[in-house]
Amino acid sequence: MELRALRYFVEVVRQQSFTVAAEQMFVTQPTISKMVKSLEDEIGSPLLLRDGRQMVLTDAGRIVYQRGQEVLAAYGQLQAELNDLDKLGRGELTIGIPPMGGSLFTPAIAAFRQRYPKVELKLFEQGSKAIEAALVAGELELGGVLQPVDELIDVLPMTRQVLWLVARHGSRWDALQEVPLADLAQEPFVFYGESLALNDVVLTACRTAGFAPTIVGRSGHWDFMAALVLAGVGIALLPAPYCRRLGAEQFTCRPVVAPEIPWEMAIGWRRNGYLSHAARAWLEVARETLPGLSTDNFTHPPTFDLPAASPGRATPPLK
Repeated sequence: MELRALRYFVEVVRQQSFTVAAEQMFVTQPTISKMVKSLEDEIGSPLLLRDGRQMVLTDAGRIVYQRGQEVLAAYGQLQAELNDLDKLGRGELTIGIPPMGGSLFTPAIAAFRQRYPKVELKLFEQGSKAIEAALVAGELELGGVLQPVDELIDVLPMTRQVLWLVARHGSRWDALQEVPLADLAQEPFVFYGESLALNDVVLTACRTAGFAPTIVGRSGHWDFMAALVLAGVGIALLPAPYCRRLGAEQFTCRPVVAPEIPWEMAIGWRRNGYLSHAARAWLEVARETLPGLSTDNFTHPPTFDLPAASPGRATPPLK
């Protein structure tokens, strides 16, 4: 049984799509389809059946999917242990980097590169949900995740921020100090990609506030989301540190409340799993560099010239 075919099959099941799986694995869809078909031919039984828009695992498919994840995890551990033989004299380390949290990792990447120049860092740039799944499956040793996470994952917290409303300057939000989420019910939203954990977090918060958001566009990149807001496409909800980087002459940024929407990034790894010397060294470097993140405005809330508070109402601090 070819390991690559097994990896492709597992990814198709995770994504519930041959097209999305091909994008995640950086191959063409026909390649994915051919490898899954070869796996079915080798086993002598279909693994996937289509039921409308859903993919349903056959009995054989469930076994191959479950055991396949275990095989891939064991292979990942084998690679990690072999890389450990020379104690960081050389080797490689793959780290999951979510698009909304990339800036958090920059100081650690620079420090690690300087300290261990012979270790190649490979960046697995995916959404937090995909990174979390790869950690659980043993395909990644370390990755950025949005809390809360699966109980199989341990974490090193990186930052806790909240989401702020981002609108064009001159909007009806200019005179407000904070914005109840329910007040955005009729607004068009520039939203997060469906593969990002923040997508689920914001959707849940909107439902709690009593509405389903009208989504007019999606992206996993905060600067592009802000550009769409500036172009008049809609409003956005971004982590507070990114709001600091937006010009006050073009944007109005206000805390969202009722409910407050947290953005809690952490470095995650599989609980009780094997961590290579490179992974342990990375965590050590990360612990050292986290206090220095204030230069990236990730430990202090953004400041804006807010209007004066009305009597008896104080401006809420960011937590």
